[in-house]
Amino acid sequence: MLLPHIVVLCLSLLWVLPASGSEFVIEEKEDIFKIQSCPAFLLFQNAAYLADMSFELPCLCKPEDVPSVVWYYQKKLGKGYTKVLSDFNGTKILDSSQIRSGSKINSRFTILMFSLVVFNAQPQDSGHYMCGSVKGDYFYGYDIDVQSYRKAHITFQDQKEQPQGDVETKTYKIFTLYWDWTVCDRCGVRAEQRRIGLCYFHSPYLYLRYKRTMHDAVSCGSAAVPYRYWPTLKKRRAEILVRSCFVQCPTRYPSVEGQMFSYDLFGYTNDKNKKIPQIPVQTHIQPISYPLTLACPGAKAEHAVAWDKGQFRLYRQEYMMGVNKSMRMYIDHGNHLVFRAFQLNDIGTYFCWKQGKMVAGIRLTIGLPPRIHRNFTDPESIFAMKTILISYFILLIIFIFIKCMKCINYYFDCF
Repeated sequence: MLLPHIVVLCLSLLWVLPASGSEFVIEEKEDIFKIQSCPAFLLFQNAAYLADMSFELPCLCKPEDVPSVVWYYQKKLGKGYTKVLSDFNGTKILDSSQIRSGSKINSRFTILMFSLVVFNAQPQDSGHYMCGSVKGDYFYGYDIDVQSYRKAHITFQDQKEQPQGDVETKTYKIFTLYWDWTVCDRCGVRAEQRRIGLCYFHSPYLYLRYKRTMHDAVSCGSAAVPYRYWPTLKKRRAEILVRSCFVQCPTRYPSVEGQMFSYDLFGYTNDKNKKIPQIPVQTHIQPISYPLTLACPGAKAEHAVAWDKGQFRLYRQEYMMGVNKSMRMYIDHGNHLVFRAFQLNDIGTYFCWKQGKMVAGIRLTIGLPPRIHRNFTDPESIFAMKTILISYFILLIIFIFIKCMKCINYYFDCF
């Protein structure tokens, strides 16, 4: 009589228990438990970014008994290519508590709440990122593609220019996936908007180990793309679209107390009787004929940033990098104002806008180049001393050789 009940009890236990080798993560958030299983076979989620951008990679799957995670990097899949991430030099860091503030490690990346944050990513940072344990067990993986903007295809819609067309064959399709338009980079005057487009590849012959953000489509630099398509994809460039726009400035402005606080924060004055500008202005002394790069405070590559020289607007349609190769002053794709060689006519105050608001000013003046005091341990000093000593020994050998030849000739002349 008890046999049927025993069979039912065993079946119920088998239904509740997880399969061997599988792990589960229980996340508690607002008294709600969410169970997420780790994949039995490691897959890589594809994601694409533009160079100089920062991105965050969350470790979406982690066993509950693992207190901290280690992030690994592989340019190519294989045991011989694995690096333990820190500053890409192989220094192991287990969690954010071991990252020293102000160090080279902290300036390259950080780990926050098991997520890896990469700052100012470059195309050489493309590859496989995996979160795992100290023992080398992998929990979750990413296939990151950082596309360069150095030779991006620039399209100005006001000039009726056309973006790159799609390339489609029977086996694949190459197209551009556009992000949303940025906000107008200025207010109250004619402004510009920018839109970034990244290269994507659609084909049914992608490698199955990589997750797709879209159906049968990954970024062009993904490892999911078969090798035979790589020469074709190298010719495809990222795209940047620019168009004009106009928005009204907000009617509310910062109070005098708020202006005084921001002005004192930059350390310019504590005298309340002086005239206070609406934005902080910093003075920079620059030598003649030296290169210079200005960055807008707090701005990132994906932000809408504009530059003005006094009342003169530096529009991207005329001053964007790549528009004219002979330009001495231009705005690069990282939103920096670049001077190839600073000249007298560049003296003035330059204002930068961020997300449609003027945020700072930089007053440029002419000065002498700073004196550089070198030590004997500096690489330049060591190189100079080596060059001098090598030249001395070469000249000494030549001198001894000439003296020996003269003595030999004198000896033969005597006999």
